[in-house]
Amino acid sequence: MHTEGAAGGKAWLGIAMDEPAEARIGRGQRLAEAMREDLEVFGVGELEERIAVLQTEIDRVRAQIEKKRAGRAAADALFGRPKD
Repeated sequence: MHTEGAAGGKAWLGIAMDEPAEARIGRGQRLAEAMREDLEVFGVGELEERIAVLQTEIDRVRAQIEKKRAGRAAADALFGRPKD
């Protein structure tokens, strides 16, 4: 169903068709970009804040790993361990 958008462009179900689509960011791309940043331009306070943010992310990742391990252990207990 085509309609005339507010800006005069064609719209498909309320989405303007003349707007460019946002580029998808690949898995891990932001982390890779952060690792390439020049740390020389940051002050001590900014670096300490960066460490705190990264530590929070590390804690979040570790919690996700434990959640996945627990889910796997529950599946193994229910269905048996897969053969290698």
